[in-house]
Formats: sequence, structure tokens, C-alpha cells
Amino acid sequence: MEEKPQHGSLGGLVAGVREEYESGRTKELEWRKAQLGGLIRMITEEEDAIFDALHDDLGKHRVESFRDEVGVLAKSVRNTLQNLKKWASPEKVDVPLISFPCNARVVPEPIGVVLIFSCWNLPIGLALEPLSGAIAAGNAVVLKPSEFAPSTAAFLAANIPKYLDANAVKVVQGGAEVGEELMEHRWDKVLFTGNARVGRIIMTKAAKHLTPVALELGSKCPCIVDCLDSKRECQVAVNRIIGAKWSTCAGQACVAIDYILVEEQFAPFLIELLKSTLKRFFTEPEYMARILNEKHFHRLTNLLEDDQVKSSIVHGGNADPKTLWIEPTIVLNPPFDSDIMMEEIFGPLLPIITVKKTEDCIAFLKSKPKPLAIYAFTNNEKLKQRIVAETSSGSVLFNDAIVQYGLDSVPFGGIGESGFGQYHGKYTFELFSHRKAVVRRSLLVEFMFRYPPWDEYKMGMLRRVFRFDYVSLVLALLAFWLLGIRR
Repeated sequence: MEEKPQHGSLGGLVAGVREEYESGRTKELEWRKAQLGGLIRMITEEEDAIFDALHDDLGKHRVESFRDEVGVLAKSVRNTLQNLKKWASPEKVDVPLISFPCNARVVPEPIGVVLIFSCWNLPIGLALEPLSGAIAAGNAVVLKPSEFAPSTAAFLAANIPKYLDANAVKVVQGGAEVGEELMEHRWDKVLFTGNARVGRIIMTKAAKHLTPVALELGSKCPCIVDCLDSKRECQVAVNRIIGAKWSTCAGQACVAIDYILVEEQFAPFLIELLKSTLKRFFTEPEYMARILNEKHFHRLTNLLEDDQVKSSIVHGGNADPKTLWIEPTIVLNPPFDSDIMMEEIFGPLLPIITVKKTEDCIAFLKSKPKPLAIYAFTNNEKLKQRIVAETSSGSVLFNDAIVQYGLDSVPFGGIGESGFGQYHGKYTFELFSHRKAVVRRSLLVEFMFRYPPWDEYKMGMLRRVFRFDYVSLVLALLAFWLLGIRR
């Protein structure tokens, strides 16, 4: 197992990674392909070890781990490997006729040396998904996994050097002090996944070197539930709500549903359907992940201690501090100024807020900070259009939840307080690339109206150029030429 770097040795580690990048090896397409191939082998060959680490850290069932981390990650890396040559190729772009003879291309080039801070709730996926894009783009990378998922961090530190280039891809373990020390060094890009408090610290430290930062933060992701057309549709919606709330790391996910908005007349039916489906889905405690640690356990149980919140519990509320287990809990209309409605919940507690009409949800959402995602279960096309047009969020998903995270063809990321910078699929490659403009011109043709001394004739010619009025331009040049001959 790779040793944890000592506080004073991080400078040497960073310098070594930068030296490796400056050698030019990471820019070679074959090197990039070899690293992605190694990553796929690691995910495949070490699958059981990954399952064990995720169970140790979070109590995740192996099927949940495969669905949310291993399976979706392997799919993503394969997609990157298959498309890498196309993504890394220069892109020819149009240039105006006035510049003839000329051609222009946009050339993707690696940013340089990248630092990735991953988080504890999806500690494999949110470490290796951005890592795959960073190495695909030709960068050297230092990965700092979360210390709150120690088994997963140890797995990454032990196995990444076996399957990837150990000189160009490093894993640094440690707590907050190691993260702060890493941020004292110069990086060409930093990606941080975590909470807003630490995100602000990362940005403050990055400003010292003007380091560009991408932040993937949390938020209170709302879910609108409209009155659906049939009992079957209602059941499908409830299945997907439970999957996106309790079946994904027990709600400890930035894209998990945080609360539901529903018409008051439909709320009792929705709650009963949620209760009966929860009973069918979670027949064994092992089918839901546990809470990360005692600190987060007490944070969540304290949200229910408010008398007005406690009195609004309509399902669940039980908890076991010994096993860090909290029962799936539904809370109906808690006060808007209670902590459960002011903070990101990040756990298995689900507030349900009732409204007079489903359309009232639009105004409610517009009054809140922009979330990472908005979910809505509805067949009302007008409502869908209004949600897209009148609200702002990292993503919008109709009639499902969380599955946008697994799509390589759409960008994943926040807006405003939920973060900035987008990745997944090609967007991860682009996040860690610089799109360099390369323009080639000839010395054959020259227009002197570009240069002083200035006069009205040159002003007129420039007006024609910027209007792309080539007919008028040619006639004016011809007239000027004929006038010169006559003189």
C-alpha cells in the first residue's frame, strides 16, 4: 500500500508530478489510452475489493455499489476510450472569406497538472470519473480521496499505482490539513466535490495562484409530484422517488431528492403509497446504506428534534446509534424556517410540502437558491415547459430522478450555490482541456486599409468588411484600383 505522504514531502510530490507532465509523455494519445485501459482493468479485476471497501465505509449493498458506482463508472470509461481519438482531434472551423487564404482549427490541449478532491458518499465514482477525463485529456493528476471513506481511500492508494502510471497519477491520503497543504501549491486546475463551506476555502486558496476551480456542491433538490393519470403511473413515480431518496446511499447524495412538492389533495394518497412501497423495498436493513459516522447521524437526528418537525412525522423516525441506521422518515409540512427545510438534508429524511395547485411550485422554487437538479413527475406539457423556462438548476429531469447522473451525453454540474463546472462523458474531457485557437494565414494577400494613416475611405472599407458585404467591397477596391491607374 502506498504510504501517506508526510506534511513536508508534498512539495516534492507535486514537483515530481509536474516534471512528469513537462516531459510530454502524458500528452501522447497512446499513453492516455493505456491509462484508461488500466482503469477499466482495475474496476473489473478489483470489483469485489471495491464492494468490500464501500460496505466498510458506508454499508452499501454490492448491488447498490455496482449500480451507482462500479457499473456506471466502467460504462463511462469505456465510452471515453472509444471516443478519445475523436475528442482529441483538432476541429476545423469556418473563417470569413475576407481572410482568404486562411484556415483555423480548435486544438484541445491538456491543462497541465490537476488536483482532484473526491467526496465520501460516492467515493469510487466521484474519484475515478473525473480522473478518467483528466488523464484522457492528457494531464498529470493528483487525487485526494476523502478521509471520511478510509477503506475506499486505502483501496485507491493501493491499486491506482498498480494499474496506472504511478509517476503521473498520484493518490494522497490524509485529512483536512493535507488538503490545505496541497492547496498551497500551484495547480493548473482543481476539481472539488463536497460542501459549500469547504468549497469557499478551496476557492480562497486557489486565488493565490489564480488557479481555475470547478466546484461540485450540494443543494436541496426538489421533486414536484403532479396528479398522474393512473395508479400504475403513480406506482412507477413512487418507485423512482424511493430509488432517488433512500436507495442511493440512504439519501446521502448531492443529487438525491431533498423534499417533495405536491398538491394537498394528492398528498395523503402519495404518502400511503410511499409507505407501502418502502415496506416492500426494504425488507432487510442491509438493503439501505448506513449513515456515514456519528457526527452525521446526530446531525440528522437533531433535525427531527424540533418539536414542530417531530409532530409532523407521518412515517418512520426511528434510529439506532449503534449501527448508524436511520429509518426512512417522511415529514409532512414542517415549518419553512426549521433546519430540515433550511439545510441540505443529505440523509433518509423526506419532507413533503403541500401546495394548493401544482403550478404554485414554480414561484416556490424561484424563491430558493438554484439547486443541482429539479425533478418533476408530470404529464402536463405546459408545466414541463414552465419548469424549464422559468426555473434555473444544474439539470431538470421529468418522470425520473438521478438517472441524468449516469448519462455520458449530457453535462453534470451545478449553477450558483450548487457549484460550477460540468463533467461526465465528453464534458469531463473538456473540463480538463484548453481549447486552443490555431489560425494559419498566407502572406500572399494584403489589404492596406487595415493600417494608418486613417481616412474616410478606409473607414468605409472596414464597414464593408465587418458587414461581410463582399460585393460592395470588391467594387470599392476595383474603383480604387482604376482611380490609381488613371492617376
